[in-house]
Amino acid sequence: MATSFYSFIEETWQKEEWQKQVVKPRLIEWRRQPSIMRIEHPTRLNRARALGYKAKQGFVVVRVKVRRGGSNKIRPNSGRRPKRMGVYGYSPSKGYRWIAEEKVARKYPNLEILGSYMVAKDALYKYYEVIAVDPNHPVIKSDLNLSWLSNPSNRGRVFRGLTSAGKKARGLRKARGISGTVNYKWKRKQIEREQRKRHEGTKFNRIQRFEKIPGK
Repeated sequence: MATSFYSFIEETWQKEEWQKQVVKPRLIEWRRQPSIMRIEHPTRLNRARALGYKAKQGFVVVRVKVRRGGSNKIRPNSGRRPKRMGVYGYSPSKGYRWIAEEKVARKYPNLEILGSYMVAKDALYKYYEVIAVDPNHPVIKSDLNLSWLSNPSNRGRVFRGLTSAGKKARGLRKARGISGTVNYKWKRKQIEREQRKRHEGTKFNRIQRFEKIPGK
């Protein structure tokens, strides 16, 4: 079976030489550009085509950079030990790709997000390309594969977690399951705390019982 053109693109992006010689110089330029940058053509054509991109009217490709790392909170005024301040080490409950899609949706409120994919990353940012579609464009309305976007029930699908990145963060992927959601982790921690308390209480009662035996 003959290898397709898109498979060659995927193999090229996986090579380290391509990342060093082509992608790394691009990052220097992308870092100086705005956070939301509209581009004419997708950088990774194979990924864009897999998401439903077509080179025709109504499609918009936007490159977004999202800052990496955890977020910080305001330092509390009341007295606490330093490790109980709760200032550092807060990671967002959403994925970076979902955050990038929401940025584009706020920038272009007349467009709907079809999907996104990561292009590159450095020590400070992650770069994504978001495929957006104009649902009111006549070309999109006449396309049988994309006419569902013009339905009012699909408006704001990014903010409702209906894109691929949103479903993954909500724990709706079969490979990930509910074990990766924030709610599940919180419940698991609560169960661990209760078990630890019960274990400590049992250990304390056992020590007290052994101490009382010699003094009969």
